[in-house]
Amino acid sequence: MRPPRLSAGDTLALVAPSGPVPADLLEAALPVLRGWGLKVRVGASVRASASGYLSAPDADRAAELTEAWLDPEVKCVLAARGGYGAQRMLDLVDWPALREAGPKVLAGSSDVTALHRAVSVHLGLDTLFSPMPASVLFDAFAAEHLRRTLFEPERHRVLRTAEPDVLVPGRASGVLVGGNLSLLAAGIGTAEQGSARDGIVLLEDVTESVYRLDRMLTQLLRAGWFDGVRGVVLGSWAACGDPAEIRSLLLERLAPLEVPMLGDFGFGHVASSPTVPLGARASLDVELGTLALDSPALA
Repeated sequence: MRPPRLSAGDTLALVAPSGPVPADLLEAALPVLRGWGLKVRVGASVRASASGYLSAPDADRAAELTEAWLDPEVKCVLAARGGYGAQRMLDLVDWPALREAGPKVLAGSSDVTALHRAVSVHLGLDTLFSPMPASVLFDAFAAEHLRRTLFEPERHRVLRTAEPDVLVPGRASGVLVGGNLSLLAAGIGTAEQGSARDGIVLLEDVTESVYRLDRMLTQLLRAGWFDGVRGVVLGSWAACGDPAEIRSLLLERLAPLEVPMLGDFGFGHVASSPTVPLGARASLDVELGTLALDSPALA
């Protein structure tokens, strides 16, 4: 199910489901979000005085997400930043209550991959793998691409890269799935595991050494997560090591799947990242470097 697009005057809830939010980046981003004509509600965990790697205790972060989702005025729930911790609160969320509240937009990336999987499994909703406002990567391009996806999704029916990195040539159609590699691997064996069957997989990560990327890919492969996959699109691998070594690893582990594979698509932990819908049906053309959505990301 596609959530409805936003309109001027709608309310956006900013939440912190993972790590603490840098105050300076938050304050810089709020005028941008309000400049889109939105009312912005900032959750308590977003401004909490965190002393560790979590923005707030698990129960508080789960309550913040639940409160935002159940508020009938809120049309979009946007993660202020990633970090670590979204997985820890998934069992504390009242998913039936969220489902009863109806469809809303969930946006965010990185650690928020755990929430994307949960919303897909428990609520049956498409979501947006998007840049997050309390990040140094939330530049003018990233902000504008997110804004257009939220308000004018028909303007982004085709996502493309200027210089396609053809790893395995070909074309494929399927549902866009995936996100951050480490979170997908960490979800194996949970209720939100899902799979890549009949899907075009999006993968990216940050600050993971090559052998750790190898381990996570191997875990997903051995668990059968990639069984039935139709295509693979790779994003950024910032601070993960030698790009040539990473490219060689990705070919070694994923080319045997014998599906079209496009590298360096420019989403994830990188400046000027586009917003990519998860759950949407799309067609991949590796040689052209394009992902064409069957319909706009939001209804």
